[in-house]
Amino acid sequence: MSSVTLFGAGSWGTALSVHLASAGRDVVLWARRPEVVEEIHRTSHNPTYLPELLIPSSVHITTDPEEAAEASDLWGVAVPSQKLRGRMEALRPYAHEDVRLIALSKGIENETLLTMSQVLNDVFEVVPRRQIGALYGPSHAEEVAEGSPTAVVAAAPEEAEAQQIQKTFMTERLRVYINTDVLGVEIGGSAKNVLAIAAGIADGVSYGDNAKAALVTRGLAELRRLGRALGADPKTFSGLSGVGDLVVTCMSQHSRNRYLGEQIAAGQSFEDVHSEMEMVAEGVRTTRSVYNLAKRHGIEMPITEAVHAILFDDESPRKMVKRLMTRSAKHEHWLPAPQEH
Repeated sequence: MSSVTLFGAGSWGTALSVHLASAGRDVVLWARRPEVVEEIHRTSHNPTYLPELLIPSSVHITTDPEEAAEASDLWGVAVPSQKLRGRMEALRPYAHEDVRLIALSKGIENETLLTMSQVLNDVFEVVPRRQIGALYGPSHAEEVAEGSPTAVVAAAPEEAEAQQIQKTFMTERLRVYINTDVLGVEIGGSAKNVLAIAAGIADGVSYGDNAKAALVTRGLAELRRLGRALGADPKTFSGLSGVGDLVVTCMSQHSRNRYLGEQIAAGQSFEDVHSEMEMVAEGVRTTRSVYNLAKRHGIEMPITEAVHAILFDDESPRKMVKRLMTRSAKHEHWLPAPQEH
């Protein structure tokens, strides 16, 4: 498939559209706001997201959902997680059984606790479940836009469908692996944003490299426990949407979630930091979802609980770190029993 429609002209949608167009794909980019489309047509730059990135004329920009939907049978959805359902409802009339849907945004819906591919499946009943997947992994939009070497994972319920995603998105600078554990890929790629906030908090209080290493490692253990309880393959969390995504978002200067945690630890209120950020820190809303998933399934996720307390209960970061460090002694390798589904 050499054509793709990308819904969402934020940083990730914009970066992917330019990258894929430069690799010879036919790309349509749908933007919600007419003024953004007008500015891109006038200046070849997105005024809000990656404003320095030149958008070539080969990327067709539109606000017309019907035009965008009919341009390709492969739809990449890069809409923020908590707005995805509402935006996709408007596309329901244009979906058909040949469409393939790829979740590009990371998150878990607050109200339903569904992953993004599950939300897409909920909205688009006409599209077979096997044709709904996700493209996740350590992929900061800024670096993909610059053409930096990047590796991600394409997940779909059947290997043949994952290979179709791989074929469309793989370029000389964007290497795509495949996986059929869609749930594991989405849980890893979404829940790691909670841990990125924790990493930022650790940076903000200057706890050093030992603390960061412990946080990443024990955070990975939390992801595995949650994934296992939900029916995902624990091995998935050792891959690009587990270790890979966790490392990059906890360490990188590009990470919005890490930045938010750092500013909170430095003394700013959560409300002030969140309101001043132009781009969405998905980890904030995902913290609510992961916390509630853990409670629903009886999963021990102490780092997630600490981040939740700091964000929503106004607990101090230092108090939460002390609580984490003084928990009862544990065995390093522990997973809950698989749930019956």
